[in-house]
Amino acid sequence: MLLVKNIYKTFNPGTSNEMNLYQNLSISVKAGEFVTVIGSNGSGKSSFLNMIAGSIHADGGQIEFLGQDISLKKEHQRSTKIARVYQDPLKGTAPSLTILENLSMAANKGKPFNLKKGVNLKQINDFKLLLSRLNLNLEDKLETKVGLLSGGQRQALSLLMATIVEPQLLLLDEHTAALDPKTSELIINLTEALVHEKKLTTIMVTHNLKQAIEVGDRLIMFHKGKIILDINGEDKKNLTVSELINTFNTLHINNDLSDALLLI
Repeated sequence: MLLVKNIYKTFNPGTSNEMNLYQNLSISVKAGEFVTVIGSNGSGKSSFLNMIAGSIHADGGQIEFLGQDISLKKEHQRSTKIARVYQDPLKGTAPSLTILENLSMAANKGKPFNLKKGVNLKQINDFKLLLSRLNLNLEDKLETKVGLLSGGQRQALSLLMATIVEPQLLLLDEHTAALDPKTSELIINLTEALVHEKKLTTIMVTHNLKQAIEVGDRLIMFHKGKIILDINGEDKKNLTVSELINTFNTLHINNDLSDALLLI
């Protein structure tokens, strides 16, 4: 599904802030895998998503997706098959448009259409059914401007929009980090349900160790641009937060992880 080969990336080259983040980074993700990614601030986890999505490009190496080299493809070209949900609930929706118009845009992704003509009765019924599973009463607010919704409501809508036309790859960039614990739990439960129902290949970056262990079937940890832990199957399922912290200590990871990661 996804093959990252021998990636190199330097930020701010030739300046006092120069940082060689990735040096010969390689990783593969199989179709249907749900990978959770953790790491301290600046470890390279979000930049990893940015490179896959095409919002930044590597200095060297190759990214293959569905058997094709996409290393030089622009972000909008990749977005036809790669969907992304951001940490900021404001990024995934159009606040000046209604819930109905936002869902209509998502459902017609990649197709030329007019908002008025792009919505039919069947779509409206489908949208209401889709929204009803959130238990946020949004199915009765289709004509409400998205800018009037709460952060949690908007993030739930962003997730539905990202998956309404099933992507080949779903990228989740700390998409629960800006939410309160109750709403975060709602969003993560919705995430798991959608990923499993649609069998979506998914990469989710999170700062929450407990969440990283409990969600998905593979866990990867970045540190200083390198993958220092890659665990899946029963080993991941049986992992505890304490064991993961001990692993960090064994690998001589700095204590800054306690501030950056231990949101349990």
